[in-house]
Parts: sequence; C-alpha cells; structure tokens
Amino acid sequence: MTENVLASDGGALVEEIRAWARDLGFAQLGISDIDLGEHEAYLQRWLAAGYQGEMQWMGDHGTKRSRPEELVPGTCRVLTLRMNYLGDGADPMTVLENPHKAYIARYTLGRDYHKLVRKRLAQLAKRIEQRLGQGHYRAFVDSAPVLERALAERAGLGWIAKNTMLINQDAGSWFFLGEIYTDLPLPVDPPQESKHCGSCQACLDICPTKAFAGPFELDARRCISYLTIEHKGSIDPELRPLMGNRIFGCDDCQLVCPWNKFARSSQEKDFQPRHGLDDSELMTLFSWDEDTWAARTEGSALRRIGYERWLRNLAIALGNAPGSPALVEALQRRASHPSELVREHVHWALSRHGALPS
Repeated sequence: MTENVLASDGGALVEEIRAWARDLGFAQLGISDIDLGEHEAYLQRWLAAGYQGEMQWMGDHGTKRSRPEELVPGTCRVLTLRMNYLGDGADPMTVLENPHKAYIARYTLGRDYHKLVRKRLAQLAKRIEQRLGQGHYRAFVDSAPVLERALAERAGLGWIAKNTMLINQDAGSWFFLGEIYTDLPLPVDPPQESKHCGSCQACLDICPTKAFAGPFELDARRCISYLTIEHKGSIDPELRPLMGNRIFGCDDCQLVCPWNKFARSSQEKDFQPRHGLDDSELMTLFSWDEDTWAARTEGSALRRIGYERWLRNLAIALGNAPGSPALVEALQRRASHPSELVREHVHWALSRHGALPS
C-alpha cells in the first residue's frame, strides 16, 4: 500500500507532511537521501586536525555519524526540519557592547529546546505513521551522532557557510534543526548546490578569538561557545581577555552575517527570554548562590555547564569588565571558593584589577 501511495501520489503526500510540520511550529521541512560522503571526508579531516578539542564524542561511533543507515538500519530518507528560536528581548548587540552586562547565546535564553523540538518531531512521525499505516521513524535533536547541518544542506534547507553554520536565504541562521530518520522512500528535495557567502568574510573577521582556521573551518579549541560550554577545565589565560562578557556561548558570527537581516522571530513562548537573562548585570549573576542558580536555570540549557563553570565564566567576564570597588569586593568574596577551578579564575580576574590579596 505504501509503495503504491508513494509511486502514485508521493508529491502530494510530502506537501501534506509539510503542512503538518507547519502546524507543529516548524518553519520548514526538507527531505534528503543519505549520501553524505563529501561531509564524511570533511569530518575525518577536521578530527585529524584535532579541532574537536575535548569533544571526543565527535569521533565516537565510527561512521554512524555520516552514514544514517548504520545508526538506524533501514534508513533511506531523512526528514530535516528547522524551527526559529530568536525571541523578543534586549538587543543582542547592545548587551554585547556593554561590559557590565552578561552576554548569553540567544538560543539558550528560554527553555531547553531539546524536549520541545523532539516532542514535535515525534508528533509528526506519529501522524505520518497513522496516515500510511506503516514505516519506521526515529527522531533526533542534538541527541545522537547525526550530521544535522550536512543533512539540512542535502535537503535544501540552506548552505553550510564560512562560519560553519547553516544559513537559509529566507531566514538567516537563528533556528534549531531536528531530524526524522525513516525507511520510507519519500521523494527528495533538491540539495543546496551552491553557497551564497560570496566574498564576504564578516564572520571570520569578527571572531574575538580568531577561532576560524579558514573559511568553513572552525577550530573549536579557540571558539568561545566551546570554551564556555564544552570545555570543563581551566581556560587558556591567553584567550580569557578575548572572551569579553560572553559567559555562555557566542553569537558574534551570526550577529554580523548579512543574511540574518531575513531572520524571523520565534512564535514559541518557550523560547522567549526568562528571568531577565537577555539583559542581566554580570555582578548580579555572580552573586547568585547555587540554589538561586538552580532555580533560575531550571528547564534551561544553561544547566549543562553546572554552577562551577557558571562562576568560572563569570569570573573571566568580570576580569574583563571596567574595575570598581564593588566589582573587586564581589570577586574577593569568591576568592576562597571551595572549587579550585573557580578560585583560579577569580584570582586571575582580581589580578586584572590589581587587587590580588598580598
């Protein structure tokens, strides 16, 4: 029955699926085959260069990341969907340019996207299954070895740009991606055949830590998103002054991208900023005790780094902020923190203000 439906009216079925996806809050859906050979070669070169840093999981699972049928046997198509996440709130550039403020990547200001997007993907998969009466489906949102940007490019949702982000010509790059692996031989969308960055390299030039080894080549070990989120230990003192007031992630390469003039705001209430984190003072956040931090970050991707690294990142930002007696006093209150990691970065910040205890 399924084969007959796909053979006789596959295009109409896909349009029906797209309509369901829009009803569930997705901005776009694309369907691709599973040929990621070019991207597999790129991944192997990137790993060989050591650009993954401590993210050893990027090299785990063998070729399952670039060969969907090895991750989920029987897979022949991948439905890739995107959901806009840019919420209302303080202007990102205004916050970034104020050294007293804490800059937090815009994607994490609301509730953690994993559960919401995964739930919507599951609802879509169930609807397809009910419509066709058969087929296997498995949904992923940053939760498995999946080359999501490669699949999105293959499905025609945009192109992987010089900053290694996926850019859509109608919506910029402020969106989440999710995937449904299936064994249904659905009609595929034409892949993105060319990249539309042209001679622009604003993203490469703006990077505070010069994390790009070249166009389309990110050295995660120097990336502020990696340093503030993935990196668990001491941050290289050479890089600390370059991090400015960025305490969780970094959006610089998106903020300067000309294509983001087409970015669409999210209609999802869960993605709207919570607890004033879109425009908070560094010293206010640094004053939170662990219970306050836990309460204010409940259900947020901020929980990922834990309280210790939260203080580490804030200490660096305070070391980069203009000095004041109140700022020095706030740092000194943490100078004897039980965590060696926190103490190290607090002492560094105090030294930046010429206030190390004698």
